Amino acid sequence: MSADTGPVAAAYIEACLAELDAPKPGNVHRFAPGHRMEAQDFILSAEVSAAPIAARGARVGARVRAAVDATLKAVGQNTNLGIVLLCAPLAAAIEIPDASLHEALARTLDGLDRADAADVFAAIAAANPGGLGQAARHDVRAPAVTTLREAMAEAAGRDRIARQYVTAYEDVFSLGLPALAAARRRHADPRWSTLAVYLTFLAAFPDTHIARKFDTATAEAVRREAAVERDALAAAHDPEGMGEGLLRWDGALKSRGINPGTSADLTVATLFAANLSAIRPDNCADPILP
Repeated sequence: MSADTGPVAAAYIEACLAELDAPKPGNVHRFAPGHRMEAQDFILSAEVSAAPIAARGARVGARVRAAVDATLKAVGQNTNLGIVLLCAPLAAAIEIPDASLHEALARTLDGLDRADAADVFAAIAAANPGGLGQAARHDVRAPAVTTLREAMAEAAGRDRIARQYVTAYEDVFSLGLPALAAARRRHADPRWSTLAVYLTFLAAFPDTHIARKFDTATAEAVRREAAVERDALAAAHDPEGMGEGLLRWDGALKSRGINPGTSADLTVATLFAANLSAIRPDNCADPILP
């Protein structure tokens, strides 16, 4: 396994930091802490998890487990499990030659095995995310008896991150990346492009992190609010004027403990995919990537 992780690790850190630059209502960002976490926790998490995520030649499960272990050791709490779960397959896919990122990702997901499942189960159990609960089949606290993709399929109906493993990141490639490309054409400031991606995800479907911690009705109510803000951002000539209102909504969500964590994780994955496209050969480019 090579120690040369530079470009991929840099692309990962850049995506994590760019996500923090946007005033994402309900989620931690540079403008406001929340949920007993601050932006610095996520900056440190990105820095210590980058090398495991980008470890050339490593299995997806090994990347996830090492990244989560490094984060817990450095930060002492789960700050990035969803980000790690989404970014590890993308980092592995970039190593497959002569294919677009999306094609390479599909091959990577097809190759996941029981060892990947065992490592990811251990990482999830160690991170102990909010609302984890217990599952009748493929519980992460029990030994893995199937491949990682099969285990993710079991959870796909209740967890949007698990769903990406089953659909080859349909949400990222069909929703997130087109939203990012369109927003970059409208806004010179990357903060607003990142926010546009976040609001696109949050408005498209009830955030499954909210649904797990609260209920589907709460997640749906936030989704409706996000749709209003998404449309307002798309119509805004100067998004700076939205800042005060966004921070009010941010404070209201955080005061209730509501964190659209899945939408934030999908945003990082979208930014990471866009960054990775810049380091692939031109003849392997994905046409929808900005």
